[in-house]
Amino acid sequence: MIKLQNINHTFKIGKKGSEKKVPVLKDISFSVEQGEIISIVGKSGSGKSTLLNAIAGFLKLEQGSIMIHGKETTNLTEAEHAKFRSKNIGFIFQNFQLMPGLTAFENIELSLKIQGMGKNARFQVVQNILRKVGLEKVSDHYPNELSGGQQQRVCIARALVTNPPIILADEPTGSLDSETEQEILQLIMLLNESMDITFIIITHDEEVANIAHRKFRMHDGVLKEAVPSAV
Repeated sequence: MIKLQNINHTFKIGKKGSEKKVPVLKDISFSVEQGEIISIVGKSGSGKSTLLNAIAGFLKLEQGSIMIHGKETTNLTEAEHAKFRSKNIGFIFQNFQLMPGLTAFENIELSLKIQGMGKNARFQVVQNILRKVGLEKVSDHYPNELSGGQQQRVCIARALVTNPPIILADEPTGSLDSETEQEILQLIMLLNESMDITFIIITHDEEVANIAHRKFRMHDGVLKEAVPSAV
C-alpha cells in the first residue's frame, strides 16, 4: 500500500547565503501493507514528524520515491496532493486542531461539505461515525465542552469520515492522561480490525508504540525496524 524508497531530506539553518544544511531524513526505505498498524518511535528532533509530513505530501522531498496505492506522489503539485489526500489519508493530531466555533458533529461533517456531499447524506455518514467512536450523546457539544478524550475521538471521527484507507497519527495520545490514552489506543485497534484501516503512528511513548504490528525506531534521521524481544 505504501512504499518509501531512498528518502533523503535536509533543512537549511542560518542566515541566507551562509546556510548550513542539516540532514533530517537519511536514506529511508520501508513499506506498509494494507491493514497494518505501524509505529515510529523516536525522541523530539529525530525526524519522525518530518517523515510523516513527507508521506502526507506536505513536504517536497529532495530525493527519493513515495508510492501510495501504486501512485507516485513525490512529483504531484500542491493541488494534486490536496486532492489525493482528501480521498486517501486521514489525520489525527496530538492537539486535536478542532474548530472551536463548530460542534463535534460540525467538525466531523466539514470535510464532507468541502467534498460537496449533500446534507442528508452527510447526516447519515456523520451519525454512523459518531456511533463508531461513541460520541452520539455529545454531538452537539463544542470542543471546550468536551474532555480531552472526547476531543480526540472527534479528531479520530473527522479522520474517518471520508473513509480513507490510511490514517497518519502524530502523537495521538500525547495530550491525554493514562486512562484516556488506553481508551484511545483500544479504539484505534478496534477501528483497524473492523475497518481494515492502515495506521502509521509516530510517538515517543513505548506503550503507544507497542500496539503496532511492526515497530520502527527513528534516530538522527535514520529509520530501523525494531526486532521483537524473544519470549
